[in-house]
Amino acid sequence: MGRSRSDILCFLVLCASFLVPASCRSYAHGALFIFGDSFYDAGNNIYLNTNIPKLNIFPYGETYFKHPTGRASDGRLIPDFISEFAKLPLIPLYLQPGNHHFTDGVNFASGGAGALVETNRGLIMDLKTQLSNFKNMEKQLRQKLGASEVRTLLSTAVYMFSIGSNDYLVPFITNSTVLQSYSKKEYVKMVIGNITSVIQEIYKIGGRKFGLSKLLPLGCPPISRALEIVRTGGSGCMEEVTVLSKLHNRALPKALKELKSQLEGCTYSIFDAYTAGTAIFNNPSKYGFEEVKMACCGSGPLRASITCGQKVYQLCDNVSEYFFFDEIFLL
Repeated sequence: MGRSRSDILCFLVLCASFLVPASCRSYAHGALFIFGDSFYDAGNNIYLNTNIPKLNIFPYGETYFKHPTGRASDGRLIPDFISEFAKLPLIPLYLQPGNHHFTDGVNFASGGAGALVETNRGLIMDLKTQLSNFKNMEKQLRQKLGASEVRTLLSTAVYMFSIGSNDYLVPFITNSTVLQSYSKKEYVKMVIGNITSVIQEIYKIGGRKFGLSKLLPLGCPPISRALEIVRTGGSGCMEEVTVLSKLHNRALPKALKELKSQLEGCTYSIFDAYTAGTAIFNNPSKYGFEEVKMACCGSGPLRASITCGQKVYQLCDNVSEYFFFDEIFLL
């Protein structure tokens, strides 16, 4: 087993182990509450009345589900595997119509979301909005189950986050000048601060177990490489974005360690996606991949245009050979 896959397995096991039943409560298992961006969004964006691309179109979902589900993937996402490890059903979407009890957990993630409210403002549910939705859900649960039951449920649940990538990528994709207003460290501090403030709010309501991920080398997804082609004519990784992800990855563990010292009973796990991704980019065949620069689905240079499933797009012959399904999203 390669290092990156071993790291992923360890993260899955850690998060799943957080969900081991506690003998003092009435639930047969823990719950999983999911926050973040397209790496974790299982279809919430389908129900948003905005112009954000909806991914409930073929070929998204073509492998595992055999139909599009709104996931930015040809199949399942990390939370799907973690819920399977924990013997939970697929976690329901917050925006999914229907009467849900949410005792297994809820997925609040929104593709394109950032920790900063300004990131893709008006198109998605940013992290602050996701927190607000969580608080609304908690009130609904208290009305149905009672305060004591909900307190037990929330204190034994796991809270997973995949957030930050869009805060650093979107300014480059949209030619925003926001990064000119701050130093790199100041900007990263704002992103990290928004993440930790949300964790603190969840802690106040009862959350104790948190699973987070470091960021990939953000200059290396197809969309970043395509931007580098336009900017410099080169096809390598866009180092300016990767520098921000490195700063973020150094700051996140420090912030969480400090937070843990302040919040009694708080515990967390961090998946090192940067190390795992770098290992795959440097030696793809070792991990079962043939292509790590080009997207499987899309159009234009490196298939990096956001056109997968739309009128004009290309689809690779063997999706399992590709690390990226579309311009930014993992298989």
